[in-house]
Amino acid sequence: MQIIDPATGKRIKKTDEQFGKTLNAEDPIKRNVEKSLEMEENSPMDPPDAYDGTTIEDVKYEEMDALLQQFINEHKTGIKQIEQFEAALMAFKENGYRLTDEINKAFGEFFHFFDHNILDHNQREEKQLFPLLHQKLIESGEKGEGLEPRTAIDMMEDDHVKFIQLGALTFNMLGLAARVPDERSRMFVYDVAFNNGRELIEMLRLHIFREDNILFPLAHKLISREEFTRLANGH
Repeated sequence: MQIIDPATGKRIKKTDEQFGKTLNAEDPIKRNVEKSLEMEENSPMDPPDAYDGTTIEDVKYEEMDALLQQFINEHKTGIKQIEQFEAALMAFKENGYRLTDEINKAFGEFFHFFDHNILDHNQREEKQLFPLLHQKLIESGEKGEGLEPRTAIDMMEDDHVKFIQLGALTFNMLGLAARVPDERSRMFVYDVAFNNGRELIEMLRLHIFREDNILFPLAHKLISREEFTRLANGH
């Protein structure tokens, strides 16, 4: 299977090691959060280093099965919600951690979307796509070593668990801080909530990037039309 290195434009043969490194960069989320906190903002023209690297070539959205297109479309909606939450989170910090009606509304909309859309999206991926794709990745050699080799699916499912943990932690810390009477302690808790929120944002973005540019193109190449039809019918 051929991939292209965007830095060089050259086609390369993707090995198991390269695939693992592409989908399992060494703590890119925390590194990007720390970098962005220092810079206060990230320019759209200066993407985090974790987004650099190889992607699957020659797979267009129009060529993909409807199931993959649906997941990608939901990602686009999710990105909009993530951007609104990020803007509100930054405004919240700049405002000295004082809530306004606008910030409070944005927080409420994001966590409602998180509970009712993001988690549902992840569960459908795990039920409809991941089991078969995990099997296909193993059969094609896109796996780690060992008696129970890990694939990209294990990494994506690990992300899904981390989303739940970080989402709950951010939500609960925001609620807890508002109830802390001591101002210094309250600001400390808000800082923790802010950092957790930024980490959640970066993790969601990187997860979506990896699925749209690596995992779903792999699914397109490895899963047949007939198999996608069976998946759509719940088989």
